[in-house]
Amino acid sequence: MSKGVTVFVRSCLAIAIVLMAGSIVDQVQASDPRIEFELTDEPGSWFRNKAGGGSLAVATPGTEVRFSGNSNTVHTRTSLIFPTGAVNMPFDTAPRKGSDEVVLHTPGLYVFTCKIHPYMFGAVIVDNPATPGLELGNKISLVHFPAGVGVPTASDLALRLLRTFFIATNPANWKDYTKQEWKPSYPAVPVIVSADGVTPVSLTAAQFTGALEAYDKDNGVTINPNGQLDYNLDPAVGEIWVDTQFEKTSGKSKPGTATAISGQTWQPTRKVALPQINMNNPHNMWTDKNQNLIYQTQWFDSKLTVFNRTTGQLVNNISVGESPAHVMTQVGSDKVHVTLNGVTDHRSVVELSANAGGILRKIDIGEGNPHAHWMSHDGDLMVTPNVFDNNTTKYKFSNDSKVLMSTGALPIATGMTPDSKKAYVANLLDSTITRIDTQTNTVLAPPINLLAKYDPVGGCSNPSDPALDCSFVGALPIQTPVSPDGKSMVTANTLSGTITVVDPVTDTVVKMLPCDPGCHGVQYGAKQGGGYYAYVSSKFSNALIVVGFGQNGNAADAEIVGRILLTATGSTAKDANITGNAGMGGQGLLTIPVVYNGWVQNLPQTWKDQLAPSHLNPIP
Repeated sequence: MSKGVTVFVRSCLAIAIVLMAGSIVDQVQASDPRIEFELTDEPGSWFRNKAGGGSLAVATPGTEVRFSGNSNTVHTRTSLIFPTGAVNMPFDTAPRKGSDEVVLHTPGLYVFTCKIHPYMFGAVIVDNPATPGLELGNKISLVHFPAGVGVPTASDLALRLLRTFFIATNPANWKDYTKQEWKPSYPAVPVIVSADGVTPVSLTAAQFTGALEAYDKDNGVTINPNGQLDYNLDPAVGEIWVDTQFEKTSGKSKPGTATAISGQTWQPTRKVALPQINMNNPHNMWTDKNQNLIYQTQWFDSKLTVFNRTTGQLVNNISVGESPAHVMTQVGSDKVHVTLNGVTDHRSVVELSANAGGILRKIDIGEGNPHAHWMSHDGDLMVTPNVFDNNTTKYKFSNDSKVLMSTGALPIATGMTPDSKKAYVANLLDSTITRIDTQTNTVLAPPINLLAKYDPVGGCSNPSDPALDCSFVGALPIQTPVSPDGKSMVTANTLSGTITVVDPVTDTVVKMLPCDPGCHGVQYGAKQGGGYYAYVSSKFSNALIVVGFGQNGNAADAEIVGRILLTATGSTAKDANITGNAGMGGQGLLTIPVVYNGWVQNLPQTWKDQLAPSHLNPIP
């Protein structure tokens, strides 16, 4: 093929990507040896190609990729996926707001992320101009793989990761339950992949899109036939608050609202956007012992926000440090503790006075960059997942001591049994859950492996193989709390789009349920008359999943009993009008009242009166 024809074919491929995938991919600019991604706070366009606004670019070998910043907080520039053996890979930076560069020489697929905000994606396909298809490479490696180890680009794992990229970076592909049908679209272009990691194979445009669509079990299927999703749920006590982190509103340039759902009507009663402070990507919430205040972290900023739960009125907006992620109160003192996900300093948990009136101190946990911590029922322990360091800290308040223990790759969230004798750490990148005996400071072996019987190459393509059991698969786990009565632990798994349920007595996975794209947050709340619901949020969906546990509350009896639409209705109180991504970005969850052991005993009597005796004594 002549050089002129090759350039023409390659340009046509790039244009086809633009036409088929909307704004997520940029046209090849053969004359420009540099691609610049601007890191932003904008949903979907977190890595925005300055040449055209998308998150994917096609380049030639030797192209320099530059990362600049237009965000209110710090980010890393980390190579999540790259061709196995590629020059200058893996690539990783410290959290910063400045610029970084890397030159890409080896043809294939590169996906970049931020380790603080690991659903931020930008991708480059380095393509050999002499070939007619876009080259994804023979093998790709992930950042946590040992050097030289990779999986074929036509493997189950590689295709799942690529599909996740195309959904995450294109809001048009998010699962919208206000519509009857969900049908994500993918670039219809020929690509060159490998099934065995050695031999290149050309896929037609139809074969490529078909391979990705195979993972969309609801693609083209009616998902909301009646416009009503609650499945006639039995009522819950109080409210469920969801951080609809990607929802856009009037009067502000940053995304995000906090959405309140009534546990009696299952309707959204309030949307809090706080345009007066330009609230930025609200990520996680907790409340005071009287259930009057809501503490709200702004993950793409440096603020902890406090607002009144019943009126939505702003109470305080406190600078705490870069990328505040999760917040919880200490039983007894009601002091507020916030993890600083973007701070590498050991003093990366902020302690504030009761009602978050002011900062008391920054606690030295021995490492930096903690994400979703958990506190004990007696107020004496705090367990943090230290994202960058692959370990966890058990901090003891009574003597200000700390113990660091090893975890899996990129620990992101923790949970604790109601007696605080055992803690769990979800490890995002190796899909395991570390088990810890908090009394002896022992990491229990083995971890809970959510991919124990999963084949990253073939996936579940051979159901007759007894070594494969895809009924219990959880890829890229995030939040993983234990129920207040200690009978179940629910984990949201974002890559596989599944909910896994563990029996905390045996520490085995006993159930798997379907979730939505970007499955992310979990929180337990009280069901009227006794028992609990587990609520599960998803980043790329506008529905809240409700999990029930049968009459006895056992993990093995878990089932999806309802879905709640997170979009505003005519009766929803708002402090700003919704302008885009309605109900999308489900991440942090808060149930009112908080019914975990330790907190439930300190509730005001008016809330206790609405609970069953079993709620007030969850582990008698």
